[in-house]
Amino acid sequence: MIKSSVSNCPVPSEQQPLNEYEELKIAWLFRDCTLNWRSYITKMLWIWGFSWIVAGPVAAASFPPHKYIAHFLLCSAAGASVGVILVLVRLYLGWFYISDRLFSATVFYEESGWYDGQTWIKPPELLNRDRLIVSYEIKPILRRLQFTFAGLAGMYLAGTIVWHLI
Repeated sequence: MIKSSVSNCPVPSEQQPLNEYEELKIAWLFRDCTLNWRSYITKMLWIWGFSWIVAGPVAAASFPPHKYIAHFLLCSAAGASVGVILVLVRLYLGWFYISDRLFSATVFYEESGWYDGQTWIKPPELLNRDRLIVSYEIKPILRRLQFTFAGLAGMYLAGTIVWHLI
């Protein structure tokens, strides 16, 4: 039954929400969100570590490590977190976009260019399938990203408190 609906679908293959989801799921950065918690946190720590390459020298210019080690470490850690935040925003926007495309009852697509956009209404069986994918596959990823944002906000708050205590 789904085959007949898909075969009647006028949306080009690369613009079908399910195919966009499958592509996103295997993309090198976006697949990290689907890993177990330990591997996911390890990837985020690697990004944070690489961000120190920029944040460390910038913080050292303001707080020489030999004089102000605590300020240097806090400032570098906060600066390196900006790299993680940028990656998290990119991940969240990508997953949210696919979630929105799958959850929507209509699919906007372009036949040959930006000037000839069309809208296709999903049949009920495809809409149900896509909404199940959103509920069981994508929403947990979005919650994980939101939890990561909350964790970073908590670390910024803790760093701010420590900053004012030293």
